[in-house]
Formats: sequence, C-alpha cells, structure tokens
Amino acid sequence: MAKVNEFETATYTYSSAKQRFPDEANAHYRYPSAELLLDNLDDLSKMIQHHIQHQRPRLKTLENYYKGNNETILQANRRKEEHLADHRATHNFAKYVSQFIQGYMVGVPLKTSHKDEEINEKLRDINRINDADEHNSELVLNQSIYGRAYELLYRNKNDETRFTTLDVKETFVIYDDTVEMSPIAGVRYFNNKFNDDTLNVYLYTDSKIYHFITKDQHSYKLTLEKGEEHFFKGVPIIEYMNNKFRQGDFEDVLNLIDLYDAAQSDTANYMTDLNDAYLVIQGNVDLDVETAEKMKEARLILLQTEPGVEGKASQADAKYIYKQYDVSGTEAYKDRLAEDIHKFTATPNMNDEKFSGIQSGEAMKYKLFALEQARATKERMFKKALRDRYRLINNVMTMASEGNFDVNDIQIVFTPNLPKSLKEEIEMFIKLGGKLSDETTLSVLSLVENPKEELEKIEAENKLNQPTYDFEQFQNQDEEVTDNDE
Repeated sequence: MAKVNEFETATYTYSSAKQRFPDEANAHYRYPSAELLLDNLDDLSKMIQHHIQHQRPRLKTLENYYKGNNETILQANRRKEEHLADHRATHNFAKYVSQFIQGYMVGVPLKTSHKDEEINEKLRDINRINDADEHNSELVLNQSIYGRAYELLYRNKNDETRFTTLDVKETFVIYDDTVEMSPIAGVRYFNNKFNDDTLNVYLYTDSKIYHFITKDQHSYKLTLEKGEEHFFKGVPIIEYMNNKFRQGDFEDVLNLIDLYDAAQSDTANYMTDLNDAYLVIQGNVDLDVETAEKMKEARLILLQTEPGVEGKASQADAKYIYKQYDVSGTEAYKDRLAEDIHKFTATPNMNDEKFSGIQSGEAMKYKLFALEQARATKERMFKKALRDRYRLINNVMTMASEGNFDVNDIQIVFTPNLPKSLKEEIEMFIKLGGKLSDETTLSVLSLVENPKEELEKIEAENKLNQPTYDFEQFQNQDEEVTDNDE
C-alpha cells in the first residue's frame, strides 16, 4: 500500500543557525496515481497536514518579507537594557527585487499568437475575457516571491473558459512517482473562519473535482461532500515554477537583509542613545543637583569654580560620555551589504552612478547580464506551464465544439522591459531607407492616445479647410459667353 512518505522529503534536525528553511519546506508531493490516492484518503490528509505544518511557514515568511514585515528584526530581543532605545528598522529589499523582475519580464505584456488567424482570434478572445496580461503579471510576481505560482482553469456559468491565480499558501500539486513527474492531482484548501472552523478541501484530478470537508483539524479526517466532472482532460491546477528548486528570487539573501536591518537599527539606536549620554563635570565647582538640572533643561552650563589652593581659581570642565561611532566603517559595511543583496539577486542598484544618465536598451542589457541569464530560465519554465494552460483550453474547446488547434503552433514571445532610445532607432531606420505610415508615426507620440482617431480628425480638418467652388456659377458664365459670341 502506498504511503504518504513517498513524496520527496528528508528527516533531520533543523538548526536556524545553519539553514533557515528545512528541505521538506519545499519538497514535491509524489504518489503513484490519483485512483490509489482516492482509495487512501488518510494519505491525502497527511499531505494537507504536512503542507500546513512544514510548507506554509516558509511561504508565509517569504510573503512577510515582501510586505516589509522582516521577521528577524521584528521578533528578536535585541536590547537587554530596558532604558536603551530599541528601534526596529525594516528595509523592503524583497519587494524591490520581485517588482523589478516582474516589470522586467512582463512590463511589456507577453505575446501569444497562432499561424491560423481564426484560432488566433479565439485565443485573443480568451485572453481578453480573462485579462491575461494582468493575470500573467500576477503569476510572475508569485513566482518571484514564493518560487512557485498556481493557476486554476474552469468553465463559468456563461460556459466561458476562465483561469485565475490561487493562493500559494493553500495550494499544491501532486505528481506521480515516475521520472516524468506528471501531475496526477491538484489540491486547494481553505478555512471559512466567518462560518466555522471547517476545512474545505478540493481535489482536482484529470476528470473530476472532489469536495471534502474536515471538522477535526487534529486528525484531518476527510469526508466527501460531492464530486463533479470537468472536461479539461488534465489536472486543471497548473504549477508555474520559478526554477528547478522552486526558490524565490530574494530567498537566498534573507540573511543579508536581516544584517542590513540590524546595522541600520543599531545606527538609529546609537543616535537615540546619544541624547541620553552621561554629563561629566570635572573640577571643584559650586553647583548643586537642582541647579544642574535647570541648566540641562536650558541647554546651557555656567561653571563657577570655588577658590583653589593659595586662593587661585581651580580648573573646571564639562563633557558627555557616549559610545564612539565609527561612521566611515559602519557606512561602508552597510553599503557592502546592500551591494551584495543586489549582486546575489541579479538586480541593479539604481542609486549606483553606473545607472545614471540616458542609456540605450543594448547598453542596459550588458549591465543586466546576470539578470538576463536568470530571465532565460524563468521564461522557459513559464512557457512550459503556459503551454499546459492552452493544451487544457484546447481540450475543453474540442469537447464544446468550439474548434481545436495544435498547441505547439502557438508562438509565445517575451519582450524585456528596457529603456529604449527611440531617436537612435528612427535615425537608423531612415538611414536604411525605411518609411513609416502616418498611423505608425503618430503612435510614437506620447500625446496621441488613438492614432486612428487622430488621422480621422486630420482628414476632417483637411476637408473643412479645402476651398469651395461654385460650379453652377462657372456654368452660367460659360453660357453667357456662348450667347454673346452668337
């Protein structure tokens, strides 16, 4: 009998000093077949329990860092003395990394096209209905944050093919135990906290959707509520992996982010503690505590010395004692941390002087060479999952007699979102003897929203400004001339 421990995992003692997340926090779930899993629902329960206990904490941590709730600096007990400042400065490098990569990859929407124009129009309709540009952008962002993203395909009440993103923290895909790792089922679960503590579980196989509930979350025992067919002829939950290891784009620099947070927080604490430094008054002065406190409030100290030896006035001095701050060393340390974060995430530091000024897209590509390598991997993984999407769409379209197409004929094109020197492009185009239509020329101008409408306005104005001629008057004049000749 199959057992739940057949999914890839490892048993070991987790030490936060060596490894932030255990290996099983990102393990794939494996099982021989969906039929065998349905016969052993206890194994499905164990998978759900394992996902909640071991995989969700990692996903939640990555989400927290993306939102700026950096866990280490916010949770650690950093200052032992209660009277000292304890600032917790968080720096959202995670959001910068993920949003930069998201914009770089799909800031210019990816293009899908088919050589058959009729099929091409149907794909455009499906993409328009589902707002595919925004949907794909959200998938890329989830990939960057969590190292994975999930998409659900379904038919709505209007019998339209729809797709939507799923919460990564409540979704996983189960693969078979072959070397091909084909998906056999997808799982989506959630709590309805405003109703009761019932855990709703949806299991998607290649032909059916099963709805289970469990009211005892300690045993996770599943009870089947209902099952219904779908016609995608494949598991309608698709996993988009960021890379082979399903690692997020900022996941391996979390410790560097923590170090930067700590350094900036310590600097802030120093600046605050400096205001609470000890005042030391040296010399034989005629000064009581009450007078000294009043002077401190007035930010003015007047020292009057008492007579010293042989009637001479004694020396007096006042100064603060505080911890010395190595400004240059500390700032260099923080700059190095920030530079390492950018280097290991392959994202540019826009404060770097190398990125100042106007640069062409080709020049930027050389500076983004490391990110280009990562982008190539991310694109291949994304295209693979994207073809699965359109393969399932083709299956359901065939069943609904809405047409069919060969998924391999779909062209998927990513365009890096880089700054472009339009002037250089136009000058090169003109030198090569190229010409542009009026509509294309107008589309270049940012102040023109609709080139076609603008051309219609130009045509209307030309007609309005054309001189008018009274042809009937000329005809009458010709007739008069003819009569006079006679």
